Amino acid sequence: MEILRASTAGFCMGVDLALRKLDAILEEPKRHGPIHTLGPIIHNPQVMADYAARGVKRTDDPEDVTVGSTAVIRAHGVPQCVKQSLKDRGIRVVDATCPRVRTAQKLIAKQAEKGRILLLFGEKDHPEVKGLLSHAAAGSHVFDSPERLAEIDLPPGPEYFLAAQTTQDELEFARIQEMLKILLNKDFPVLSTICDATMKRQQEAIELAGGVDYMVVVGGFESGNTRRLAQVARAVGVPCVHVETADQLPLDELRAVGRIGLTAGASTPKKIIDRVQSVLASL
Repeated sequence: MEILRASTAGFCMGVDLALRKLDAILEEPKRHGPIHTLGPIIHNPQVMADYAARGVKRTDDPEDVTVGSTAVIRAHGVPQCVKQSLKDRGIRVVDATCPRVRTAQKLIAKQAEKGRILLLFGEKDHPEVKGLLSHAAAGSHVFDSPERLAEIDLPPGPEYFLAAQTTQDELEFARIQEMLKILLNKDFPVLSTICDATMKRQQEAIELAGGVDYMVVVGGFESGNTRRLAQVARAVGVPCVHVETADQLPLDELRAVGRIGLTAGASTPKKIIDRVQSVLASL
């Protein structure tokens, strides 16, 4: 068996920065008090379990964060009102929002100031999307596919602009742009909000899938960028499995495979990818 591992597999800059901030806080427990992350700081359950063992509490309701504690904003960001509410209550806030997500928030806010309505390609229940929408003061519509976009009523009067969740599929986003040109029949701003790390990972996954018999994608099942890697690999036409850990590999199925492509999401630790590769190599 030959295993081809993507060079882009594993932590991206935003994830690495977020975890470094959390680690720095953990080094000064007396200064920061109880530490809460607002939801999972990244979408990887193994990483979250490690931090829980070190005393970090995952808190889904910001109201549960008590005075004297430190609230760490997840890499995906949070709605503006959540951050402001914590500050108003005197909670110490450490913002671990990915810089790429912060840039997307600022770009959206700038367009909204001009009265334009946001058309956002993303998953409506994803935490990043909820944060992005909070910056669209003039209104917004969210859709996760061209089919969903076609169902939205877009009156000709208002001005619109298009953006995407930072981990979305860039090829699908390009198709959506062309579709909107027809639907709106007028010019509209298009924001480049898909992260370059996301694009590179997707491109490498597509290239890898084209030269192997089977793809293995490693990462949290809640991770949007990891799910997208599996989607683009399957779109090439190659069998693909998405696992969180090596224990979930379909070993009987993989034993008969000659060449396996291995990639991982931006929130997947190297040690987990290494373990998956080790198990594959032992088959």
